[in-house]
Amino acid sequence: MAATIAGEPVDRVAVALWRHFPGDDQRPADLAAAQLVWQKQYDWDFIKVSPASSFHVVDWGVEDAWRGGNEGSRVYTRRVISEPEDWARLRPLGPTEGRQGAQLHCLELIHAAVGAEAPFIQTVFSPLAQARYLAGQERLLTHLRQAPEQVKAALEMLAARTVGFVEALKATGAAGVYYAIQLASYQELSEAEYRAFGEPYDRRVLEAAGDLWLNLLHLHGPDPMFDLVAAYPAPALNWHDRESRPSLGEGQKRFTGAVCGGLEHWDDLLFGDPDQVRARVADAIQQTGGQRLIVSSGCVAPVNAPFSNLRAVREAVEAG
Repeated sequence: MAATIAGEPVDRVAVALWRHFPGDDQRPADLAAAQLVWQKQYDWDFIKVSPASSFHVVDWGVEDAWRGGNEGSRVYTRRVISEPEDWARLRPLGPTEGRQGAQLHCLELIHAAVGAEAPFIQTVFSPLAQARYLAGQERLLTHLRQAPEQVKAALEMLAARTVGFVEALKATGAAGVYYAIQLASYQELSEAEYRAFGEPYDRRVLEAAGDLWLNLLHLHGPDPMFDLVAAYPAPALNWHDRESRPSLGEGQKRFTGAVCGGLEHWDDLLFGDPDQVRARVADAIQQTGGQRLIVSSGCVAPVNAPFSNLRAVREAVEAG
């Protein structure tokens, strides 16, 4: 991994897939155990730790539930923001309070099990993504246009707590963060809006993580603001390269670190077959010359993806 992100020669391209663990993601010991089984099965080059997306916000009263689904994501059943005035009613929470503190324990358990054998990175959702979970997307977009200063005040608080969490996770042995960026999409916001409500808080969190060596940006959704995010300080970038521009090869030209992708999580991992998966991996290697490349999917591996497809991902990088 160190050679990959530095652009140095490697004996094979790096590879990692990650997934959700519904049900297990509600308890730190169970999530750690599930992550370790996944790693033992496939020997990925790093472990991406995947708590439920609500782990940042559940202590404000948000509620969610597992209702099934290919991605393994939970459904939000209760939000806590209805009116613009509600943003100011969010009480400050400590960075290690509640579910965030439990997630630090999960990381400690993983570190105790893997030591230096495999680097692991913790999922951290951007402050704007956290605001989306608190209010729901439609209401958030309305409020940031209707009451921008109230939303920004809440984003300041969310960013400060997230920075504190990033500082705390360094003691667990984590190699970095998987920084999940949402709404940096031309389908959702203008670039000016994202620069006002997303970028300042993203940069604050990434600055806190800057002394970690394996930070991976995840640019979620279609029609991404690729060049805006590619300018962030991080050694690796993941996006839906099989669904939206730029392609993996073009993205490599526009980003100085390692590009992470090459597979589409539905068409390849869930509905494809091993031959299709191997062909996609070969194409990703051809696009990038096998340099600064981490083979993965643009989003989480479906929880019901055929084992043969998952094995094919791992075997394809060994075959070159």
